[in-house]
Amino acid sequence: MENLFDTRDDSLTADDSRTPEGEDRWTEERYRVKLRRIAGVLSDIGRETAMRSPDLIGLCEVENRAVLEDLLGQEALRTKGYGVVHYDSPDRRGIDVAFLYKKACFTPIESASRRLLLYDTRNRRRFTRDQLLVYGVLDGEPVYLSVNHWPSRSGGVAATEAYRRAAASLQRDILDSVLRLDPNARFVSMGDYNDDPTDASIRFTLGSGSSRDSLASREFFNPMEPLFLAGSGSLAYGDRWNLFDQLMFNGNWFRDTTGYRFWKARVFRPDYLLTSSGPYKGYPFRTYAGGSYQGGYSDHLPVYAFLIRKEIAANSGGVPENPE
Repeated sequence: MENLFDTRDDSLTADDSRTPEGEDRWTEERYRVKLRRIAGVLSDIGRETAMRSPDLIGLCEVENRAVLEDLLGQEALRTKGYGVVHYDSPDRRGIDVAFLYKKACFTPIESASRRLLLYDTRNRRRFTRDQLLVYGVLDGEPVYLSVNHWPSRSGGVAATEAYRRAAASLQRDILDSVLRLDPNARFVSMGDYNDDPTDASIRFTLGSGSSRDSLASREFFNPMEPLFLAGSGSLAYGDRWNLFDQLMFNGNWFRDTTGYRFWKARVFRPDYLLTSSGPYKGYPFRTYAGGSYQGGYSDHLPVYAFLIRKEIAANSGGVPENPE
């Protein structure tokens, strides 16, 4: 969401820049423009194939529940029937992760916010985002979904790598805890990991790869890895594309083909989400760049995946019954 903040100053967080008097000059008008634009994006993702907006959405960089309610009140989303799962995280800037779901197809049964405790080399606490876990029923099928926003690379990739490895360990612990209760659990991990699919935190600590064959239930298939290796990305920095935004599916998704199954994943990159001219032409069209207001959408492009069932595939226009 690239800092979806309201315009009010929260005395408990470092959000001063995102106020009308702050350095970003974050006014009510700019806030409303961002809400309309983000709502339009969420409504468009996957529409060319699914003919509707997404059923399940994970979000990063939202300030509070109020901005989510404002987002869902926009014209592009207000009739879609979305519900919200959100918890406040201890992040110093006040940014959280959140989960949106269409009430018509998904029923949340239980949710939890798992805290990531980090300390620097001087044993000082580094406050970051919690990892959100939601258990629910998708069209009658149980599913677990986790929304992540791992520690950033601010301060250097190598200097902060240990923090992302710790985040990967927590996500691994969450999956293992779920599997102890439900060995057949189908688990989706999603979010902004601040690492690429081939980085150690994702590949080794979390335990992911690009093959879906013979996966153990605690291993992840990462459909974003081949996209990254082919040159695709969700954010650009220093003339290089990174694919920090990912969705991963544990091995249980590929054992039972009678219910929902993974079909494909993509980076959503319509022309309107890209800068149209200048030195950053083709990069994500940001709300702010270099401290200057651009009026765009976000510094990240969304990623998305399709889950299909045979009975749905057989009756939907354009989706083949056996897409593999």
